[in-house]
Order: sequence, then structure tokens, then C-alpha cells
Amino acid sequence: MPNTKTQAYAAQSARTPLAPFTIERREPGAREVRIDILYCGVCHSDLHTVRGEWDGVKFPCVPGHEIVGRVSAVGSQVSRVKVGDFVGVGCMVDSCRTCSACQEGLEQYCEGPHGFTGTYNGALRGDEANTYGGYSSAITVDEHFVLAMRHKVDRLAAAAPLLCAGITTWSPLRHWKVGPGSRVGIVGIGGLGHMGIKLAHGLGAHVVAMTTSAAKREDAIKLGADEVVVSRNSNEMARLAGSLNFILNTVAVPLDLDLYVQLLRRDGTMTLVGAPPSPHTPPNVFNLILGRRSLAGSAIGGIAETQAMLDFCAQKDITSDVEMIRMQDIENAYERMLKSDVKYRFVIDMSSLKRAG
Repeated sequence: MPNTKTQAYAAQSARTPLAPFTIERREPGAREVRIDILYCGVCHSDLHTVRGEWDGVKFPCVPGHEIVGRVSAVGSQVSRVKVGDFVGVGCMVDSCRTCSACQEGLEQYCEGPHGFTGTYNGALRGDEANTYGGYSSAITVDEHFVLAMRHKVDRLAAAAPLLCAGITTWSPLRHWKVGPGSRVGIVGIGGLGHMGIKLAHGLGAHVVAMTTSAAKREDAIKLGADEVVVSRNSNEMARLAGSLNFILNTVAVPLDLDLYVQLLRRDGTMTLVGAPPSPHTPPNVFNLILGRRSLAGSAIGGIAETQAMLDFCAQKDITSDVEMIRMQDIENAYERMLKSDVKYRFVIDMSSLKRAG
């Protein structure tokens, strides 16, 4: 069956801006779904990838892994979705599905030879050398990796970042059993951190937001924080010592981790989800040993966990705080992201792609 020419925006190299580009999308196979893309969130990963800041980037690169759209065609054996359904695609479009991680619904930790296949910049198992993401008008995806979007139609755009920022914060909150009775610290109030606050609050925890900026106090309270601490204020930090069950650290710049480890109660855990370009200052081992504290990391979530997160958010009407942009404005959005000049995620209205040029 012939491929379909599809409009997209791509970077041809790490030194060139994104520009209109035509890609080919395959027609759906027996278990595949074709999706007309309505919205695509803008993630820091997109920027790092198109600018060649991570190893192994393949060009041309069409980024985007916070995809919301409508099903336009399905294969003959597809049973979970139908034409017309609103659906999402997150950071993965394939995995080996046979390893122990995949069998446990943890596709994000796939132990196959190449790990999971990224929605963009990830080689497929067939003859396709690269995957192209959501900065495009349509995408074809295996049914297994298609997620039901149950938010109200007018909330779908703001739900798009849940497919990366949402699940990246939800997965550790659930794994470490955050809920009523938990005292939870969220470090950083940005794209990830603002979702961490909303989700921890939605799960019933007492939420302490930690930021370097006193100007973010009011925002953090509106997002659902019960307390806000300015981390540069040593007195405010000292009052938190030994008081938190769990800390979700979303910051992507190097930090002195001891400042936060000492805030944990005995048996508390701090989990890192932000990925700084250079290492954090490691904690003093005695701060871990003497409180039986743990330092951990977490990736995104598996497909079942992501669907559970989306359903939870739809039920409670939780979305990201977003600013809508046109596809043509993506380079300006990247520059603003570098300055933290967005509250708190950009989302591309993909109808603008038809006017891109």
C-alpha cells in the first residue's frame, strides 16, 4: 500500500532552524491507527534534539511527542479505537513487547536490544531508518501505543503536555505511593514542576513547592501547593528539615542535592526527573545513611500507566497551563523556553501547519 505525503516541520541539521518539510507516512497496517494531529506540545527534549545537544540525533528531524489528534483510519484488526475518536500519542511508538519490563507494562524500560522506539528520532524495526514526530499533520502508530483522550474537546489542547510532562511526574508519584497523609516537595515550578504540583495535589498530598524565585509564590499556590519555600532562603529551608516523605526534583540545572536530601524524613526518597547538562553536586553519604534516605531516578510511564494518568486527569479536569502558538513560531518559542518565558508549556495548533511556509 503506498505511503502518504504528509506536511511537517523539520530541522535539516543542528545548525538550521525548523522549516516546512514533506515526509511520508505509511497507510495503517492491520493493527495500526492513522491520526490527524490537532495539537502537539513542545517539550525541552524537542529543543535538545533538533539542536544536536544529545548523542545520536538523526537528521532530518521532525520532533514532537505530546500528540493529540483524531483517528482518521484504522487497520482491519484494530479493536481499541475507531475513526473519529480523540486519541493521544506520547514518547513511544514501539518496544520489543517480549522482555520482562514490557510484559509488566513498563515499556519505558524496555530491555530489548534497542529499548523502546521514540516517537521521533527512533529507528523502527522495519526498513524505516528514523521516526518522525508530532510536528506534522498526521501520524501512523501501532494500536498498542495509542491512548484514549477523555478530556472535554475544549480542553484537549491543554491536555497534550500530559503525554510527556504529565506522565513524567505522575509515574514517580504513583510508584512511591504519594497520596493522603504524604508530605511532598516539588522542586522547580516549570513545565514539569507545575504538573507535579497539580498531580500531587490531585492525589491528596500536602504539597510543598520549592523555587528559587519568590515571584512564583502566588502561582504555586494557584497550582495547588499548600506551602511555598524559596530555596535560596536558608531559614525557610531549615524549617523544612526532616519533614518530607517524598521529593520530586524536576530541575534541569545542576543543584547541590544535599540541600534537598536533608529535608527528607527517615525512609524518605528524592526522585530526579530533570536531566541537567552537567552533574548535580552529590549528597554527603551520611545524609543518606543516617536517615535511611534514598536518591532515585524515574523516566516516563508505560502505556497502561499513562492511560490511567490521562483518565485521572480527565475525571478531575487537570491539564497543563499552556500557551498556544502557530507552527511558524516554533523557533521563537524555543528561545523563550531557554529563558523560562512561558507559563508553563507551549502547544502548537497544528492547523497552522497548513499555512506554514
